[in-house]
Parts: sequence; C-alpha cells; structure tokens
Amino acid sequence: MDGVIDTDGVHAEWSFPAELGAVRAARHSVGDALREWRLDGEVRDTAMLLVSELVTNSLRYASGPIGVRLTRLPGGGDPVHDGAGTSSAPGPALLVEVTDPLPDPPLARPAGPDDESGRGLQLVACSARRWGTRKGRTGKSVWFELPLPG
Repeated sequence: MDGVIDTDGVHAEWSFPAELGAVRAARHSVGDALREWRLDGEVRDTAMLLVSELVTNSLRYASGPIGVRLTRLPGGGDPVHDGAGTSSAPGPALLVEVTDPLPDPPLARPAGPDDESGRGLQLVACSARRWGTRKGRTGKSVWFELPLPG
C-alpha cells in the first residue's frame, strides 16, 4: 500500500501500487475500515469481494496506482452526490470507488462455465444496489453502492 490517504469515519481512501499484493492489501484495508465503522457481516463481506474483483481488473489492465475509496452516504431520500451524479438514495449506503489510470471503461464479457475469468463485473452488477463507471482527469473510476442497515 502506498498509504492511507484519509479515514474519518465517513470516508476512507487508499492508494495501492499496481503489484500482485494490491488485491490482498485492498481487501484487508476495506475489511478493517468497515469493521472499525461497525459494518460487519454481509455488507463487509460483499464489499471485500467486489473490491477484490475490481482491483484485480485494474491490476490486470492498468499499470499505475490503484485507488480505493469508501464513503458512507446518508439515506432517507435526501439528495446525495455519489461521484456518479446526484440522486435520491432510498436509504443509507456504502459507496465504493476503485480508480486506475486507464481511461477505458471495463467491458463486461460473457463467461462460460469453464472460464476462469470474466465474472467480476457480473458479480458487481448482481450484488450492488447500483454501479457504474466515470472518467476522471487521469483515468477512470468504477463505483458501486451497497445498502446499509438502518
């Protein structure tokens, strides 16, 4: 891990070098932050799985640093800015963003029963309340939301 950029109970952000240990480090960092925020169980497990998939994609296709950012979004139908636009969230959520310097959005591709890869974005689409991509100044972000209890 290059370093923790920010952790304040509402946001947590890290930067990881594009090296083999990035997936494990990102998964553990996210798990530790969510445990500290008292978000255990299914939300934590799902966030860790999806972060692993997205960081793996970044590691496979990009050559620069990989960023991971967590944000707790308020609920109750209040308008929120989630990095993908402004929307009315039906309840509190965890926004997770994975960034890398490659500007091209990821492409979902069908995976056959014997394929060893190609299911990461399918997992994100099936597990997240919402997900998407957006271009950044120097690359892209793939983001997803998980509903939070409460």
